[in-house]
Amino acid sequence: MDYNSASNRVQQLKKFYKNLMWFGIISVIILGNDWFNDELHYRILGGHLFLAIWALILGIKAISLFIFNDEWEKEMIEKEAGKNKKTIDF
Repeated sequence: MDYNSASNRVQQLKKFYKNLMWFGIISVIILGNDWFNDELHYRILGGHLFLAIWALILGIKAISLFIFNDEWEKEMIEKEAGKNKKTIDF
């Protein structure tokens, strides 16, 4: 991994962790407010829908960062390139 791609990955991870931290803070505030008011049931227009959408987006970002990263892409390219190579019979 060269410096530019490593730097880019670190920046993406930094943004992801910062977003995850804010998600945790906002979740505690919204769910804590509901808990203190004894309103733990789901409301469409409450903060629960907002948290569910945000959690879905964070999940997609986590999958793209940790599962389908650059190493996975390079392995798949090499695997596909290996399939297309024809053996030479002498």
